[in-house]
Amino acid sequence: MLKKPPNPIDKHVGSRVRMKRILLGMSQEKLGEALGLTFQQVQKYEKGSNRIGASRLQEIAKILREPPSFFFEGSPRGEILPTDGFSEAPSSQYVVDFISLVEGLQLNRAFASIKDAKVRKRIVDLVVAIAGTESTGEPVA
Repeated sequence: MLKKPPNPIDKHVGSRVRMKRILLGMSQEKLGEALGLTFQQVQKYEKGSNRIGASRLQEIAKILREPPSFFFEGSPRGEILPTDGFSEAPSSQYVVDFISLVEGLQLNRAFASIKDAKVRKRIVDLVVAIAGTESTGEPVA
């Protein structure tokens, strides 16, 4: 029997849980203990392979000090939320994915702590040169 892929919203909510947990410096084990779960269950929630029920999300939100709505911010729209007829902004899922990585979070914190704007600009220029892309994400010609 084939395993069904995770629902995109479940993946998004799980990635937001992971991002906030990492931002707070909390381990999966600590979050699991606070919820009365194993760290493996927390892993499944964060990957979106197991859905987070409403009452469990309320608990997680309290522990991570965010309103439950935080975990849906930037979620895939689909048919869930009505739009007002204006076009959607380009997806920012790559930002969530990046900050959800330990390295992404470390890089983000370190970069944000650099006070000198010229130094920050030079770092961006360096990373763009190494990646071989413009700041738009397009390859350099």
